[in-house]
Amino acid sequence: MKKFFALVLAAALVAAPVAVQARETGGLVGGLVGCCFGVRTAGAYNDGKNLDIRDWIRIIPFVNIVGAVWDAFDGYNGITTAELAKTYPGCY
Repeated sequence: MKKFFALVLAAALVAAPVAVQARETGGLVGGLVGCCFGVRTAGAYNDGKNLDIRDWIRIIPFVNIVGAVWDAFDGYNGITTAELAKTYPGCY
């Protein structure tokens, strides 16, 4: 449990300066997004897109399984990027 709180505290300390920092491509923020969420999400972030709740779920231990099942279900149903962009404007 202490590790979980340490992880949450570390995430808060990383997110605090990011929230007030001006938006720029690449750099520390782009690297952290790429490390935590993958290269496709980092590329979208660097293009000016926002991170959606589906992306944030991926960094929470054990809860990330929900995100994986959610994405697998959408992939199985044939959802496209255009449909995701309509559902989550500004994220795709």
